[in-house]
Amino acid sequence: MPHTIDVSFTALPLRALADAALSAARAAGAEFADFRFHRVQVGMLTVRDTAVQANTDAVTTGYAVRVIADGTWGFAASVLATPDAAADTARQAVAVARALAGVVSERVERADEPAYRDALWVSDYEIDPFTVPAAEKIGVLLDRSERLLAADGVTHTVASLQAAKENTFYADTAGTVTTQQRVRVQPELEAIAVDAGSGSFETMKSLAPPTGRGWEYVATGWDFDAEIPVIAGTLAEKLKAPSVVAGAYDLVIDPSNLFLTIHESIGHATEYDRAIGYEAAYAGTSFATPDQLGSLQYGSPVMNVTGDRTARHGLATVGYDDDGVAAQSWDLISGGVLVGYQTDRVFARKLGLARSNGCAYADSPGHIPIQRMANVSLQPDPAGGSTDDLIAGVEDGIYVVGDKSWSIDMQRYNFQFTGQRFYRIRGGTLDGQLRDVAYQATTTDFWGAMDAVGGPETYVLGGAFNCGKGQPGQVAAVSHGCPSARFRGISVLNAREEGGAA
Repeated sequence: MPHTIDVSFTALPLRALADAALSAARAAGAEFADFRFHRVQVGMLTVRDTAVQANTDAVTTGYAVRVIADGTWGFAASVLATPDAAADTARQAVAVARALAGVVSERVERADEPAYRDALWVSDYEIDPFTVPAAEKIGVLLDRSERLLAADGVTHTVASLQAAKENTFYADTAGTVTTQQRVRVQPELEAIAVDAGSGSFETMKSLAPPTGRGWEYVATGWDFDAEIPVIAGTLAEKLKAPSVVAGAYDLVIDPSNLFLTIHESIGHATEYDRAIGYEAAYAGTSFATPDQLGSLQYGSPVMNVTGDRTARHGLATVGYDDDGVAAQSWDLISGGVLVGYQTDRVFARKLGLARSNGCAYADSPGHIPIQRMANVSLQPDPAGGSTDDLIAGVEDGIYVVGDKSWSIDMQRYNFQFTGQRFYRIRGGTLDGQLRDVAYQATTTDFWGAMDAVGGPETYVLGGAFNCGKGQPGQVAAVSHGCPSARFRGISVLNAREEGGAA
């Protein structure tokens, strides 16, 4: 049954606060104003071995007023939920804009967007994780942790659950009014094996991705019962596996690993603010500059990547962004060529687009919306085969599964990624595990070496809860879907010899 917006949120005086703020902003001379009431509930439950280590539940509630006055942004926020306080907050935002107008030379211009009146949107989930009793959640995690701990060779286990529910009410002077509710969960399960003699250790994690779903995913949506013996067995095999010999290998990369490479080398690189230098002081720029739009050969012809704010269960899926823009899907890379960027309304105008593709987001009421990542996904080949088919086409290579450590330069161009599990491929079949694998490339060489992608049956929507950006820093959750994919002649390092670990 589809959910409705929580009554505890809609019962708040949202309209009265918005009306007071927007009226005060207009009266103070604002050319535009928006009001955003934001409630974020987050929970974290962690079990180590057979004991609960943490069980926290926190709620952040407040509102923000953003204005354009004298051609400049102004912003102010408050937690005082009265019309008078909202009006004062709006006047403060206008005062901030006027103070900045004398020192900021660039005037704010935004792409147009239709008004959406009284629009409601709720993400696709069944059971609100915050309605599930703590005892039930603890019982599920303890059971999984204890069963994994009982496996031969497992020294310690960690089972955890992160959950979040966001409610956002947005209204602006153009007439848009939206109310939204998003739920997401991230269950994790990890086994650790420790060599008491040497002090060395290895880990093996579940491949369960975070998702825009509810408790139903944690309880039954991912088959942890089947995965527990796999985690233990692959960990035991990894402990005995030989260390990789550095060299050039063909790689078949599972979606559980490739999603992160997409995030770092495509997702961030196609953020338009980064491409024109707005993130240079903190998280870097992008090699994929606007002068190359429509001509940059980002990858091979089988590479097709979309930005998407509408994907079912996507972590970055919304009904409307924090600019009041309706969610949509668009092409970023088509046939290997860069054809688009992720934008908010300001950056869409800078790029010369008629409309933003809806990438404005603020992670709390105390932060101003900034351009954030959509669900950025590599599309499968409709006629593509299975992962086994991709492996069958490799004479000498490595199959990479699960994400772990990574590094990438400030232009999103030179990178190195490791993983959880590595299998040697010989003559088109898997031939045992390897250790210490790290693959290294430049972004265009790597994606240019992709000669095949799997079919829809191999497609998995992965993602992360913790994408950071901005000053002051903000955190956003984002998904990346992809099929299994095959890459030819990729440089593989021995991470242990290089001083790292894999």
